[in-house]
Amino acid sequence: MTSPSASAAGPAFRYDAKLADTIENRWRGYWAEHGTFHAPNPVGDLAPGDGASLPGDKMFVQDMFPYPSGAGLHVGHPFGYIATDVFARFQRSLGTNVLHTLGFDAFGLPAEQYAIQTGTHPRTTTAANIENMRRQLDRLGLGHDERRSVATTDPEFYRWTQWIFLKIYNAWFDPEEKKARPIEELVPLLESGERPLPEGLEGIDPEADSFAELSRLDRQRVVDEYRLVYRANSMVNWCPGLGTVLANEEVTAEGRSERGNFPVFRKRLSQWMMRITAYADRLVDDLDLLDWPEKVKTMQRNWVGRSRGADVDFRSGEHTITVFTTRPDTLFGASYVALAPEHELVDTLVSEGTGSYEGIDPAWTFGEDNPADAVAAYRRSIAAKSDLERQENKDKTGVFLGTYATNPVNGESVPIFAADYVLTGYGTGAVMAVPAHDERDYDFATAFNLPIRSVVSGGDVAKEAYTALGVAENSANDEGLDINGLKLEDAKNRVISWLEEKGLGRGKIQYRLRDWLFARQRYWGEPFPIVYDEEGVAHALPEDQLPVNLPEVEDYTPPTFDPEDADSEPQPPLAKERDWVEVRLDLGEGEKTYYRDTNVMPQWAGSSWYQLRYIDPTNDEAFCAPENERYWVGPRPEEHGPNDPGGVDLYVGGVEHAVLHLLYSRFWHKVLYDLGEVSSKEPYRRLYNQGYIQAYAYKDRRGVYVPAAEVEETEDGGFVYDGEPVEREYGKMGKSLKNAVAPDDICDRYGADTLRVYEMAMGPLDASRPWATRDVVGAHRLLQRIWRLVVNEDSGELAAIDAGLGDEDNKRLHRTIAAVREDYENLRINTVIARLTEYVNYLTKNYPDGAPVAAVEPLVIMLSPVAPHIAEELWDRLGHEGTIVYVEFPTFEEKWLVDDELELPVQINGKVRARITVPADAGQEDVKAAALGEQAVASRIEGKDVKKVIVVPGKLVNVVAK
Repeated sequence: MTSPSASAAGPAFRYDAKLADTIENRWRGYWAEHGTFHAPNPVGDLAPGDGASLPGDKMFVQDMFPYPSGAGLHVGHPFGYIATDVFARFQRSLGTNVLHTLGFDAFGLPAEQYAIQTGTHPRTTTAANIENMRRQLDRLGLGHDERRSVATTDPEFYRWTQWIFLKIYNAWFDPEEKKARPIEELVPLLESGERPLPEGLEGIDPEADSFAELSRLDRQRVVDEYRLVYRANSMVNWCPGLGTVLANEEVTAEGRSERGNFPVFRKRLSQWMMRITAYADRLVDDLDLLDWPEKVKTMQRNWVGRSRGADVDFRSGEHTITVFTTRPDTLFGASYVALAPEHELVDTLVSEGTGSYEGIDPAWTFGEDNPADAVAAYRRSIAAKSDLERQENKDKTGVFLGTYATNPVNGESVPIFAADYVLTGYGTGAVMAVPAHDERDYDFATAFNLPIRSVVSGGDVAKEAYTALGVAENSANDEGLDINGLKLEDAKNRVISWLEEKGLGRGKIQYRLRDWLFARQRYWGEPFPIVYDEEGVAHALPEDQLPVNLPEVEDYTPPTFDPEDADSEPQPPLAKERDWVEVRLDLGEGEKTYYRDTNVMPQWAGSSWYQLRYIDPTNDEAFCAPENERYWVGPRPEEHGPNDPGGVDLYVGGVEHAVLHLLYSRFWHKVLYDLGEVSSKEPYRRLYNQGYIQAYAYKDRRGVYVPAAEVEETEDGGFVYDGEPVEREYGKMGKSLKNAVAPDDICDRYGADTLRVYEMAMGPLDASRPWATRDVVGAHRLLQRIWRLVVNEDSGELAAIDAGLGDEDNKRLHRTIAAVREDYENLRINTVIARLTEYVNYLTKNYPDGAPVAAVEPLVIMLSPVAPHIAEELWDRLGHEGTIVYVEFPTFEEKWLVDDELELPVQINGKVRARITVPADAGQEDVKAAALGEQAVASRIEGKDVKKVIVVPGKLVNVVAK
């Protein structure tokens, strides 16, 4: 496509790509030189140097933390950044002190994988990627306070990430006060017996009656059991190809890593865990305080998964299998028990079982002659499956353990299975299976030919599981329990009461949320500020030894690991750096040898608190000064109501971060709030989810994506690449689909302001929208029309004229101002551009040689947030000094928003036949008379019986005539 500026012909001062580039470079230089977007803090290095007071209002606008990819940006990436910049600029024009910056979530696997392949230090790769991304973003004219930009890989930043980790590590959750407290407040409670010793803690002296009677090592273990950060042997997703543990969300349904497509294995490892489950209720309940999309709130509630039910005891010989169920009312329909294959009772139950497969299809014995061998073979068969695959796979698999349990409500003997769809990480790792009313249980029971008994009326369980609500049926015993005919809640309550009375169960609130696995076996991440002594006891490093920096290494590959060898233990890359691992320190007991933790924190760590460092990025004494935190994110009950939790005023990003990042960030922030480090209860007061920019992608006959930019459309509506036909599809813009469009290309052809206007005009901010390069020219032409209203394209002189505004001019202007102000406030930026376009069209039509200054100056100010470079230039040419950024946004006069006259359509029997003009304050009788007196109406109703005349005030008149 030829750029509109490509032709040599045309006026000398025409607004084209070349002129746009000149203008944009000039004003970006001006902003940088004058620190235009520097937002002052109340105290510290960023406070006003001249003692000036801060503006009365403040606004903290934040984008979600970007990862600096080596591929650079495509036009979809800055979509949200442009939107927040528009909103921030608008707020500045209202006299608001606006904090808006952008940093980089810079630790991550891509740089580490590149280091493994090439030997290039991840810091080198990351720094280059950040520099390129900053260059691309800077060209877009984003009004960021560059002094506040951070990268998680900066030691000055992760020093405080480590500090916050230690704050959480040195805290415990008090269930009575429902808050975190410093760990030093726990020890006196343990010594006095006010807090009990943890039950079931292995290795603790069973003869000890009190905390004081325990050995030093055992006392430390008891304290560690209470910490918000603790070590546990957890079943994890181990990926040898990446050399690290992966979260469930990073594993595909095929049991492979999302990045790199490497095999993933289930492995039990000692890992750092964060006790996020202690905050489950607050994470759910405090959602009501937030101005967030309801969809995101629902996703978080579902992720926490708070549900009321019961722990139910199924006895098997001398053993008790406790299952948690949200539907105790269906207990009479439980026809088998399923355990996670890793459940601690599996091997014991197998060894004590009958050793037979009576009634079980031999196909499910994995070719083995006894249950013990079958269980071993079964575990091997599912070792590579992710939790997600195990739960969602339609083909449920399992193996009979050769033993049975007793259903507590009816005494029925039910078989016990190990089944892949049961996970150790949820509930008790055991389920009571009610096939008639659960789809997964139904699939399993059908495969194994197990009983399916309806206990909730309303469905045909011979065909499928009935999961809807209904009343209980077939649910009574001879021991006083009869719930037949009861609805759900009454039936649940009756069963729970009966179980508690008989000592066979108890009511319980359960959560889907699991504790946060907080460790990765990588090199490129934040080191833990923890060392271990000779006995393996963990010790927190003192603050003056932070940050713990990563060592320089020559080899980034993790030590070799055999996933098939049960005794082979995965090791992180840092484990090879013995000079770094072994360290001599004096931690209060004289100098000793300690050993550093060789794991690193997950990438979620830095993004869990970065908004607080944006506030005070140069502070060497604290992660954020209290005065600055209170100013920027403290509660504002006078503005937002008495329950305002505080937090960032506007947080914009994609819905893909609806759960993990936001949940983790909220958890960290709540711990800091409990410990008195912040005044705000929540990190983000208002959340807005942007949509995506999508684009066409093309596949060849092999199913391989080809470069979209090189595809040509044929005369018959088909598409070809390199002479071969290709199929077109629609998807998210990106490198994988080869349909990315670089913002640099658009800026070269049209200018950055054109790109900004086009992206903002494409549709509502929260909706996805299609990219079409050929449509960008429309945004460019709008800016050209605005330019001509002010500047003479032939001479470069001022075209705007010094003339007064007529009544119609004032109506158009003030109505535009009123609508645009409201649209900016509510992030309806696409309609801002639509309204400005209407106003420009009006001025262009009525003032083709240059519009009145009184009409165009407000236009330029209104345009400034979305097209800041051209607005600055036009403001300068209109004779003003300095920047337009802080020029007051135009206000409107109410009198110009009210019409003196109204034009109303007149319908006859529902069809518009005429239009009348009446005074705006005309009464209904006057309107009726005007409608009936209109010649076009009178001629059509002549000789007819007018049944009624209906006036819809301000809208229309409808005459009903027969």
